[in-house]
This record gives sequence, C-alpha cells and structure tokens, in this order.
Amino acid sequence: MEVELFSSQFFVALFSIIVLDLVLAGDNAVVIAMASNRLPTHLRKRAIYVGTAGAIIIRLIMTYFAVQLLSVPYLQALGGLVLLPIAVKLMKPSGGEEHIEAAETFAGAVKTIIIADAAMGIDNVIAIAGASHGDFLLVVLGLIISIPIVVGGSQLIGKLMDKYPVLVVLGTAILGWTGGAMIVHDRTIGVMILEAVPQAATLLPAALAGAVCGIGGWLRQRG
Repeated sequence: MEVELFSSQFFVALFSIIVLDLVLAGDNAVVIAMASNRLPTHLRKRAIYVGTAGAIIIRLIMTYFAVQLLSVPYLQALGGLVLLPIAVKLMKPSGGEEHIEAAETFAGAVKTIIIADAAMGIDNVIAIAGASHGDFLLVVLGLIISIPIVVGGSQLIGKLMDKYPVLVVLGTAILGWTGGAMIVHDRTIGVMILEAVPQAATLLPAALAGAVCGIGGWLRQRG
C-alpha cells in the first residue's frame, strides 16, 4: 500500500521513520566511531563516510526485500510481533556498550562499519519496512534525512535522549504502534481481526503502543 505523496499520512509516516532511524541507530553510531578510532586523523573521516555510504546501500537493499516480504500473508503480522520486544528493550537501561574491535587499516574500518551495521540493523530494517506502509520512497527519504544526523551528531543524539527521555518514549510508542499496525494490515491475520473487531485498526496499535511503553517503563524502574 503506497502512501499518497505529500499527504498528511505521508508526512506522519516520514516522521515516524526518521524518529525510528534516530532512536534505533544509537549503537550503530557507536560502532562507526569505534571501528575507525585507530586510524590516522586524515583517514578517519574518510573511513566513516565510505563505510556509512556502504552501510546505507546495504540497509536500503535489506529494507527493500523486507518491504516485499511483508506483503506475504502472516509475515507482516510476524514482523509486527517481532517489533514489540524491540520496543520494550529500547526503554530498558543499557547493559553496556557494544565492543567492536577497532580496525588499523582504512579497508578494515570500512568493512567493519558495513558488516556491523548490517548485523545490528535488522531491528531497524523491520521497523522501517513496517512504518513505510510498503512505500520505498519513504524509506529512502527517511535514510537521507536521518543518516547524516546519526553520523555527524551521534554524541549529540545520545545527550538529547539522556536529557529528554520523552524522545525514547516517543520512539518506543511509535515502534509499538507500528507493530500493531503491521498486525492489523496483514493480508490474512489482519483481515480476520478486522472482521471480528472493525475498530481494531486503531485500537490494537494504540493498545500495543501503550503496553510497550508501560512494560518498558516498569523494567526501566527495576533497573
């Protein structure tokens, strides 16, 4: 289901994708910095730019195939369910930073950035594929806007999220809503749910958004 260009739904979906990209990319930004920190200064930025460009290409390919797969009956609902524990985990205190071995060569740093980003970005791919409503243009625009922010200001993003926890809550709620929307729009399970409860198109995403925020907040308080 493609979204009409420049409609209100288009901008809501684009906003959701950008928020998800920023909130879910924290660890990826750390990887980018760690992978290149042993390189000489004049090579460090180049490795970050080249590695990030490669990571974006891989991310676009992965997301494209994810968008196609989500049109298969049951897979979209399954993807929605997968997003729920990811949303809850987003609000839990971090268990520690990812450890990535710093590369000592330009090629090694680029390779590390691309491989690590692909491995750690699966949750991001599923979330963005769901939030895009099957419109790949939204995926591309979201990445174009958010990736430079992640690369250029990863430390700033971390500080903002620490200072304004509402950003994390917003990201968690969007993930929960996206998960619910994916379930009710599934070609098989979604049809059955909507036939039984027509209001579920709004009620289920809203309920899951509230549930993941509530569970995540409870787990955060427990530490």
